[in-house]
Amino acid sequence: MSIEIKNLTKFYGQQKALDNVSFSVGSGTVVGFLGPNGAGKSTLMKIVTGLLAPTSGTVLVEGLDVAESITEIRRLIGYLPENNPLYLDMYVKEYLRHTVSLYGLPDAEKVVDKVIERTGLGPECKKKIGELSKGYKQRVGLSQAIIHDPRVLILDEPTTGLDPNQIVEIRNLIQELGREKTILLSTHIMQEVQAICHQMAILDHGVLVANGSPDQLSKTVGNNRRKVEVEFNLPVDEKMLLQIVNIVAVEKTGACTYVLESDSEADVRQDIFNFAVQHNFAVLAMQVKQKSMEDVFHELTKK
Repeated sequence: MSIEIKNLTKFYGQQKALDNVSFSVGSGTVVGFLGPNGAGKSTLMKIVTGLLAPTSGTVLVEGLDVAESITEIRRLIGYLPENNPLYLDMYVKEYLRHTVSLYGLPDAEKVVDKVIERTGLGPECKKKIGELSKGYKQRVGLSQAIIHDPRVLILDEPTTGLDPNQIVEIRNLIQELGREKTILLSTHIMQEVQAICHQMAILDHGVLVANGSPDQLSKTVGNNRRKVEVEFNLPVDEKMLLQIVNIVAVEKTGACTYVLESDSEADVRQDIFNFAVQHNFAVLAMQVKQKSMEDVFHELTKK
């Protein structure tokens, strides 16, 4: 395993930020680390990087105990914190050369040029960091995180505050990095989880409430009710729709469009079609609605 977290607990005074958290991440896996604000995500990430000491429990990175091998661990890990602290008065290349010097890497110019090319910083590399857009500042942060070619990347809310185009650009870059590195990615954006993550780990009030692939969690979390979205040619009285066998809830989502929820996993599409024929309605469209990551997240953290 690339990362192993065992019985991790962290107190800040009397407040418990992490409560006996355990999970593992395989090599070359992108993990979406989710949870409401204050759930303990940033605390756990800081412990994995060695910036915080746990109250109890252990963290292994590539088989090394973070508490006992911090120097080696920091060479294995690249870290982009949520607030992305940068030296705004430094030029992009100057800052990246400084980062290379901290790791004692040879051929500094080659290393800097390579990471600039990889993160798409070329057009802005001669500017001061303070002159860059938010998206390019995030690219600088990612550049410093990967400049020493770490095996593990810890990314805390890497797309916060970006516009839609910048989000796509950073997400594509993370997806590319995920082909060769283990990535622990904290995010509130469910589309990122579905687009790039192989595994989800969800924290709520410091407790790990779910861990698995997005498909696994969508199939196993919460109730097994099936939802079907139907578009008729005319508006339908919702009370009439509740007369269909196994339908227990109806939500009108458009002029003639409804989401029907059944109380079982049974396929109710034939019953809906029969209802339409019986009452002289035409079915223009009908599809089973899959449980979204937003649904999974809400069901696990709604308390």
